[in-house]
Amino acid sequence: MLNRVYADYLMPSRLGEYEALVRDVAAAGYTQMSVREFFRDIHGNDRPAGNAFVHRHDIDSDLRTARKMFAIESRHGVRASYYFRLSTLDFGFMRDIEAAGSEASYHYEEVADFAKRHRLRSAEAVRQRFPEIRELFARNVSHIVERLGLPITTVASHGDFANRRLKVINHELLRDEALRRRCGIECESYDAELLRCFDIYISDRKHPVYYYPLSPFDALGKHTNICLLTHPVQWETNWFESTRLNVRRAIEEMAWRWA
Repeated sequence: MLNRVYADYLMPSRLGEYEALVRDVAAAGYTQMSVREFFRDIHGNDRPAGNAFVHRHDIDSDLRTARKMFAIESRHGVRASYYFRLSTLDFGFMRDIEAAGSEASYHYEEVADFAKRHRLRSAEAVRQRFPEIRELFARNVSHIVERLGLPITTVASHGDFANRRLKVINHELLRDEALRRRCGIECESYDAELLRCFDIYISDRKHPVYYYPLSPFDALGKHTNICLLTHPVQWETNWFESTRLNVRRAIEEMAWRWA
């Protein structure tokens, strides 16, 4: 609990560390790119040529810090992927990301949202409703594409406590190839075809761990193709966003438990 309080409210900004990482990655000879760019490089090939460092940002919350990370990347000519939930969509920001050569796309969670909204308590009950959930996903993608004015070609599944309780991940939805074709989705960020091309996949963590399975600084020079998944809220404290998310999570947990 003390670590959570420190991470959410007291931790100094780590954005200086992020800028140092961007510099070190460049100095080590890696091309810093988006998921979309990396996937298109490997599509039809075994591996992309040269060293690649893929930046994936899941914008679960905290658009303020996401903009600061984007500003750092822009200063250094870095391309990255930013995946926005329905609750964090910012079409002006997303267009700025695309204009800089990076990728702005969708961090989807229709399976978990549908299960919570309809009080579904078993994996079987959720999967029986997949036709409805696919339609919901397709409508949401269509709305984003229309508002953004650009196609989206890769998406990333969001993880929720409901997915863990039900043992049904959002990614299951996109095992339907017809749905992918209908929505223009070339790649899901957890596709095996993509993941097998990374030598190491690193995710940020809350204080005191910060990275798993190792620091990206330590991976440089030891691994050829690296993916780093980050969440802006874990790089700089944002009292409003942390409180909002903690309250929302508590309410959803109580509703789930008492349903």
